[in-house]
Amino acid sequence: MLRIYNTLAREIQEFIPIRPGEARLYVCGMTVYDYCHLGHARMLVAFDMVQRWLRARGYRVTYVRNVTDIDDKILRRALEQGENVGALTARFTQLMNEDMEALGVQKPDHEPRATQYVPQMLEMIGKLQQNGLAYQAASGDVNYAVRKFPGYGRLSGKSLDDLRAGERVDVDATKHDPLDFVLWKRAKPGELKWSSPWGEGRPGWHIECSAMSCALLGEHFDIHGGGEDLQFPHHENEIAQSEGVTGRKFVNYWLHNGFLRLDDQKMSKSLGNFFTIRDILATYDAEVVRFMLLRPHYRSPFNYTPALMDDAKAGLTRLYTALKGATASSGAIDWDEPYAQRFRDAMDDDFGTPQAVAVLFELAREIGRGRAALAPQLRALGGVLGLLQRDAEAFLKWQPPQPGNVDGVHQAMDAESIEKLIRQRDEARSRRDYAEADRIRADLEARGILLEDSANVTTWRRT
Repeated sequence: MLRIYNTLAREIQEFIPIRPGEARLYVCGMTVYDYCHLGHARMLVAFDMVQRWLRARGYRVTYVRNVTDIDDKILRRALEQGENVGALTARFTQLMNEDMEALGVQKPDHEPRATQYVPQMLEMIGKLQQNGLAYQAASGDVNYAVRKFPGYGRLSGKSLDDLRAGERVDVDATKHDPLDFVLWKRAKPGELKWSSPWGEGRPGWHIECSAMSCALLGEHFDIHGGGEDLQFPHHENEIAQSEGVTGRKFVNYWLHNGFLRLDDQKMSKSLGNFFTIRDILATYDAEVVRFMLLRPHYRSPFNYTPALMDDAKAGLTRLYTALKGATASSGAIDWDEPYAQRFRDAMDDDFGTPQAVAVLFELAREIGRGRAALAPQLRALGGVLGLLQRDAEAFLKWQPPQPGNVDGVHQAMDAESIEKLIRQRDEARSRRDYAEADRIRADLEARGILLEDSANVTTWRRT
């Protein structure tokens, strides 16, 4: 029985899909105006894990993750750089996809772009106006009348009087209430614009996800996810918009991942305290980054430090070391096997990756004690999380790009140079020059290369 934490209910609940055997999932994706940072990766990897587990449990999954390609930040960046909006968003969408591929984030079943769904947005806005929930202000913008929607604030757990306007720009004085949010923005000179019954303009941010999710998953679907910063106002506003149009429940389960922090602050572009994914991948193997992001529970905030990444590297090295010599392909999982049962129980408890990863380490320990027959099970269970699918030797020998010898620190050795020294060591051992053989081993260890001698061959890995 899969149980997940529902933000709306504030409790862990059994997952009961609307359609038996089917799971429809929508996740708010990226606003494409800059490089993705590690905080974005945390969200994208978390929900990649969620959709992978839903599929592993046998659900027919429809996974939608949108791309916001029209937004105030996008327009500002295009203006600053003198670049066409379409060219800017296409470029950063491609860069985002490259980053996600590197991190093992699978493509969603649908990846709609907001600019493709403007007609659906206009239809929703028109219905909201007909239902008395939207009005055109003196500014020309069309706003949602928050106080006319019963139950606004259920998701965030706040009363209307406690809430503050959550729009991405300063509050418009022409709004009837500061809490009202924009559905349609009157276009400024030179801005990207569409025709509408309210004049030329462009959609507000919140209406985009309501239109795309309802168009692709229906007016009532199973799971909606995103970062915890979207709980208010974005997801709160999505509920008001969607239910204001249809008069029925929008989503059954709301999932939110915790922040990735740097120096105990949320990692964000607005604060300027972030590492891009590309910054990190210049130093660390992409699978190490994924492993680091999956080890904490998806709802738990955690503080990024280089030590955390080094610990993830050491942990993943332990797992791959257990797989040395095993086949590089995953077989079918034996769910009746005790380790697999514990892994499944962990993941069924609100996607409990910390406990599931602990099972992987237990399997690795047993393999190290001689139970080599468990290696296929370790690899297959790791595959459920998007891990351990590479050749073990290839992972253990991976090195980051190196700029060269800096401040007396040795440049990382390439594989050809390492193999050459191993051959020299073998020759020294064959002529019983053990002092020279030991010297070569010590030199390699000083450079971060660990040799492992077996009866017939010497293998190596990076420490």
